[in-house]
Amino acid sequence: MTVDQLLSQARNHSENPLEVPHLLITKEWAQGRTAFGGVSAAMVYAAIKQQVSNDRVMRSFNCNFVGPLQVDSPFTIEIDILRQGKNVTQVIAKAIQNQQVALLCQSCFGVGRESKIVVENDDNHQMTIPKKAKFIPQIPKITPKFLRHFDLSIVEGALPFTGSKIDKIDGWMRFKQPPAQMQDAHLIALIDAWPPTVLQLLKWPAPASTMSWNVEFLHPHQQWQPSDWFAYAARTRQAGEGYAHTEANIWDQQGKLVALSRQTVGIFD
Repeated sequence: MTVDQLLSQARNHSENPLEVPHLLITKEWAQGRTAFGGVSAAMVYAAIKQQVSNDRVMRSFNCNFVGPLQVDSPFTIEIDILRQGKNVTQVIAKAIQNQQVALLCQSCFGVGRESKIVVENDDNHQMTIPKKAKFIPQIPKITPKFLRHFDLSIVEGALPFTGSKIDKIDGWMRFKQPPAQMQDAHLIALIDAWPPTVLQLLKWPAPASTMSWNVEFLHPHQQWQPSDWFAYAARTRQAGEGYAHTEANIWDQQGKLVALSRQTVGIFD
């Protein structure tokens, strides 16, 4: 299934608009023993967005990966609109499989307003747009299956489990098969395609899992081409006691900073 087909499932609502049943993520989107977290979060976001008016754009999206979401097994998304005020809408949604919560997401949508406070972001990068992908090749039973859907081009950093001394990743990303239209949900899925920055420090494979993830959109009205590359720069802020805290900046192909990403990762080495 393509990313558009997966997101389309989440947008096709049943008689109850706050419940989306019979969803399925196919095995080519697997990440170890669970579905790829980026696409499962994107599906929950797509279901949430259906319940929010178009004048309210996503300002922040928080996702806790509570438990494994199995591929090729049906699940349901349940939505709860906490509050819809004059300017802001707050929504919670859960992905439920086998009567267990797998994902818990909260999203904040806000109407744009005139303001005397304007601070332009000046973060930038010096990476040149790549001509082709350059990352992990598809190796059966080794490379996560979901990576076949993405073009990743690493500029600085290393592959997971190579014993590197570098704890950061710089690179570019895009969908291998471009979606019909690049939307917020697609960008959420795309941002999560990179492995955690700390896995490259390990010399041998070890389980790791994102526990919580926060994405903030800086320019939610931006229009992107489906085949555009997005620049990615992730840094490890701290790691210890089996947990790592990372932050990433995401720029569009024109060099505008469009999103901030923060993750808490559990490492079982």
